[in-house]
Amino acid sequence: MRLVVVVFDGVSLGIMSFAFGVFDMAKHHGVLPDLDIRVISGEPGATIRGGGLACPVPYDLDAIRTADLVIIPNWRDPAEPPPPALLAALRTAHAAGARVAALCSGAFVLAAAGLLDGRPATTHWKSAELLARMYPKIDVRPAQLYIDDGDVLTAGGGAAGMDLGLHLLRTQYGAEVASRLARSMVVPPHRAGDQAQFVQTPLPELDRTDPVEETLAWALGQLNHDLPVERLARRARMSRRNFDRRFREITGTAPATWLTHQRVLRAQQLLESTRLPVEEVARQCGFSSGAALRPHFRRIVGTVPAAYRTAFATLS
Repeated sequence: MRLVVVVFDGVSLGIMSFAFGVFDMAKHHGVLPDLDIRVISGEPGATIRGGGLACPVPYDLDAIRTADLVIIPNWRDPAEPPPPALLAALRTAHAAGARVAALCSGAFVLAAAGLLDGRPATTHWKSAELLARMYPKIDVRPAQLYIDDGDVLTAGGGAAGMDLGLHLLRTQYGAEVASRLARSMVVPPHRAGDQAQFVQTPLPELDRTDPVEETLAWALGQLNHDLPVERLARRARMSRRNFDRRFREITGTAPATWLTHQRVLRAQQLLESTRLPVEEVARQCGFSSGAALRPHFRRIVGTVPAAYRTAFATLS
């Protein structure tokens, strides 16, 4: 397999490690001895920097033409248009059968090339709202760790790039190859793409003059109570149908789904900042028991409450 990693001037060595570290380690450990990795310059004169080092990039855009996989690890400024020559090369490589992937802000490069139009995609959670606003044709899913849409893939920030790399090795060479490499690297062999990025999805500022948005704000203070959608609609003085429609316009999801997500976010906060037993955390978030909380927590966060507390608790 020929892997091409596209970099821009001043990219840090740390970012590069997430971009192709998994593949480089695969070659180092003999998992993929025939792997050909090439770091190419997405613009003239690009240099990789970090720790006082400055490394010139050896290849140019011609290397994209024969690539099997092209990875864009980042882009310095979403407001800056990426180089037109690079965008054209990406479109050509993709049309010729190459898979293309973007990590973190690299999604803005694939978006500018039109390769994410009509597709689900993710990026770093801080940039997701901007990506959706700049490119409304993209189905932006900020909570997901990575998304494999076949020939086009995207991942959130940081270590999500390593998760995507292991996923690619798993899908192309099998679970045994990916697991063997993960053991060598001493990292988890698999984190599912729909796992959350371990961040809280911020709620946009609410307009208290809008009856639905006011109801959302009220509901956030009532998460320890049962909140059937009919009750929320009554508070907003709307029919259930109109309430559901307006709710989706504001949040992009259904009321029940939103409530469950907010309850889990609240549970994360309590697990991090208090010593409350998991059973009490569950009750304070509107779940009948810890057992009722657990499947929702695992689905949204990607782990169970006890393990989350061990990893993220702020109390000594």
